[in-house]
Amino acid sequence: MKKLNISQVDTIFANGSYPIEFLLFYRNKLDTKKIRYVLKKLSADFWPIFGEYDSGLIHFNGYLESDCFDEEIKNENFESDLSYGKFYKKYYQAVPQDLKKLFYLKIIQYKNGTVIIPKMNHLAGDGYSYFYFLSVLAQIAQNKFIPFKNCIIRSLAKPNHHRTIVKEFQLPDIEFNTFKAESNVTIEDEYITKTDVKEKIREVAENLHSKISTNDILSAMVIKKLIEIQENNIGASYIFNMPIDVRRNIKEYGPKFFGNGLMFNQIKFKTDEILKSEIEEIAIQIRQGMPEVTAESYKNYLIGLENIIAEKQTDLLRPYNPETGCLVTNLSRLPANRLNFGSGNPEMIFPLTVGKNAASILSDDEHFILRLVF
Repeated sequence: MKKLNISQVDTIFANGSYPIEFLLFYRNKLDTKKIRYVLKKLSADFWPIFGEYDSGLIHFNGYLESDCFDEEIKNENFESDLSYGKFYKKYYQAVPQDLKKLFYLKIIQYKNGTVIIPKMNHLAGDGYSYFYFLSVLAQIAQNKFIPFKNCIIRSLAKPNHHRTIVKEFQLPDIEFNTFKAESNVTIEDEYITKTDVKEKIREVAENLHSKISTNDILSAMVIKKLIEIQENNIGASYIFNMPIDVRRNIKEYGPKFFGNGLMFNQIKFKTDEILKSEIEEIAIQIRQGMPEVTAESYKNYLIGLENIIAEKQTDLLRPYNPETGCLVTNLSRLPANRLNFGSGNPEMIFPLTVGKNAASILSDDEHFILRLVF
């Protein structure tokens, strides 16, 4: 049996909250026999996602396909013109809610293509880890002609599972509330041209002498929009929450770290000031509220989580509180070009994990797409 201690950040998801789940549609049908074979092979390298969680430990007793894979054949066409709200209602329960393992792959074969829905318990890893695994799975599944290429790919992509590398941790005896997926939500998309965002960044640099990022502008748009939509139901203050990936800043982690390499940053605003402020002004406040990520600052962040855990304040162990603010996740750089299983890149990618008062930042060739949930 293999096992590892979860990290301080992992405890935020120890009740199964906010699983990472995307729907990918491929116009050409996939070779599922090859995918099933590669899943079994990769279970040796990415074993934590094929494991189970219990009392602060992820443990792996071996791979069993029936626990984490299912294929269904439908004698109908995949409907690609559904609104996101309809997509969500149709597919958000396609994968079982209570997974035995920390990962599950659902494949649906339609007459006009293939849908795959990989679902990973967030305890197993973050969005980076999710696409890290899927890209390796796709890369090996598409290889058919070079005998030793699979071994080379696996060797080069072997992940780092040492989750408590910067600060050791063992979860004390603590109970977590059961997480329930959102079902009664409204989902809206707002399209912003990429040229408009670039222009706003240029104007802020020239007129306000401040440097802001694309993410700052888009996050500001999300905050203002969500407050305007729900103005009568929001208190005097509003908390903006954003996950920050620490892999680039802390050498102990690096690009092969598999787990939750995250720091959740909070910025508190006054609701009435947001309503009166321009997008550019809010973006500057976001930039000013972003922390410096270093090994030392991250250790302090982890100590803060440990204090919350020690005091058993489990209501504070979550990415955000939808009653007091919002969570924004930037998915505009999804690695679609690395998800080719042998029949081409996915034609569509839809996130199926939603939370009330949360937003995803997506993109197409010309636009950023703000997917708002409220």
